[in-house]
Amino acid sequence: MAGLLSGLLGVGGGLIIVPMLVLLADFTQHRAHATSLLAVIPIAAVAATTYALDDSISFGIAALLAMGGLIGAPIGARVMSTMTESTLKIIFGGVAITLGIVQVLP
Repeated sequence: MAGLLSGLLGVGGGLIIVPMLVLLADFTQHRAHATSLLAVIPIAAVAATTYALDDSISFGIAALLAMGGLIGAPIGARVMSTMTESTLKIIFGGVAITLGIVQVLP
């Protein structure tokens, strides 16, 4: 289900997988984030290949996003590991709500 929704909605998986793991699998927020990051690798690879075959990818922008992610991911992981469970849930929820609102604005 996470792979289907990730490919369909174009998300990296975290907005789908993390809440599912917390709510349905009784994971801590920290464990859900870490597990989601590993799970998204094959999900993203298959979805990206499918989109590439349809000539739907901007490889230049994807490379820039990847470079930013390679720099930011270790920093984000270290910062996340110092946060309390409740702080991480608040930040995650706030980002999810903000993204949802921004997506529907004209």
